[in-house]
Amino acid sequence: MQPSLFPLWVITGPTGIGKTEAAFVLAQQFPIDLISVDSVMVYRGLDIGSAKPSTEELLRYPHALVDIVDPEIAYDVGRFVLDAQSAIQSSWWRGRIPLLVGGTLMYLRALLYGLDDLPAADSALRAKIREEASTQGWAHLHAELAAHDPTLGELIHPQHSSRIERAVEVLRLTGASIREFWSGPGSSTVLDPRCTPQMLVLWPEQREVLRDRLAVRFDAMLDAGFLEEVRALMRRPQLTPEHPSMRSVGYRQAWQYLQGEIDFETMRRTAITATRQLAKRQLTWLRREQTAHQLSVGATLNTQAVLDWAASLR
Repeated sequence: MQPSLFPLWVITGPTGIGKTEAAFVLAQQFPIDLISVDSVMVYRGLDIGSAKPSTEELLRYPHALVDIVDPEIAYDVGRFVLDAQSAIQSSWWRGRIPLLVGGTLMYLRALLYGLDDLPAADSALRAKIREEASTQGWAHLHAELAAHDPTLGELIHPQHSSRIERAVEVLRLTGASIREFWSGPGSSTVLDPRCTPQMLVLWPEQREVLRDRLAVRFDAMLDAGFLEEVRALMRRPQLTPEHPSMRSVGYRQAWQYLQGEIDFETMRRTAITATRQLAKRQLTWLRREQTAHQLSVGATLNTQAVLDWAASLR
């Protein structure tokens, strides 16, 4: 394959599949710059629960877009696109290969394919939606979305309030599913037109293996001090459980446990279940990536296959 003057490599897949390991393998062999595509790793202090690389690993394998905002700040897809575009261009200017790595697929698709112009936020409508949520629950509003667009219902978690709020707002303003604005290419495509992204999707060889791995990983997070991490976050005077950072999988359930709303076993079970549901939604998104190269992952990652994929692009 003729190497591109504007290369862009992508490694993605469901949570817990081994994306970070694959990125490290490539960083040892190729002149790449790692750019995180993770909506939780952007936050400072959310380390254990986000499976963020350790301080030592980040020193050895620096990542753009990790630890860039405080958890009280709402980070969104629009800001990600601008930040990622800057990181990609910086890598190109230095004659290196930007490698996007992560599993926040709404972010990734917005960057690669663009988004059509969404309607502006409507403060009065948002207030009405929040009032409905307070009386009827976010699951009720999620059911409204799923009735209009069943696929969207699979992609958005029934308790992900910020995404439900925006999707309901768009639906009521336009009569269209917000997913129609993701179909791209859209009007805000940001990549250089000479760039052809090359994507490697890590796919579980057996779903049950991944499900078991996610349970083991969460228990390892608990052993590593995840609850102490959340306790430290709860001491931040401006941080609340309604901030997007604290609605992340694992953090939401840990906050509820530490507030005495649920017991330990319920916290552990619901966090693992939410993580498995996240992986399921990610796989639903990834089925649409028809041009990506898929690599099946079993109990361990085939690192040689990752290297072979990268070598084929040079």
